Amino acid sequence: MSEYSRDGAPSWTASMSTRDRIRAVTETLREPRSVNWISEQADAAWSTTNEELQDLVDQGQLRRVEAGETTRYQPDYTSLLFEEIRTLIEENTREELRNELSAITEEIEEWQATYDIETWEELEQSLADGDLASAELRERRDVITRWEENLEDRRLIKHGLALYSDVEAAREQMVDVADRAIR
Repeated sequence: MSEYSRDGAPSWTASMSTRDRIRAVTETLREPRSVNWISEQADAAWSTTNEELQDLVDQGQLRRVEAGETTRYQPDYTSLLFEEIRTLIEENTREELRNELSAITEEIEEWQATYDIETWEELEQSLADGDLASAELRERRDVITRWEENLEDRRLIKHGLALYSDVEAAREQMVDVADRAIR
């Protein structure tokens, strides 16, 4: 099955509502984009796109950026970070997070030993080595990608563990307030 329909739009958009398509486009933004650009990518009317973007700004999911006379939109990276950490804490026990942190560290240590390097950047530099076969190049590129992902996951897990007790205390406080409201 093709990833794109005959009109060039991603095939996954066919089953989505207009507002869902707009949200999907905004979730993939890597740089600030205009209403026109987002509207075109989501195959949505300008007015609907503008309205949805305003809603996303009001909800704290997007930020409005003024670029000269053009208004552009980008994800609110701070909100996204905290939402990721919150989800991590809600979906995992403290012990599961510790175990994942340990597994990530072990995997990185294995790569360091296998390739006799300290960082993924050193492994990336080895790609220029003319003696490597194409399969070895692909393998190293895959390791670099996984290594970068592991570093990002490790960073999030460390934040999650650092905030775990605070989030638990906040949850307990919400339950206590709800219990008192019922009485």
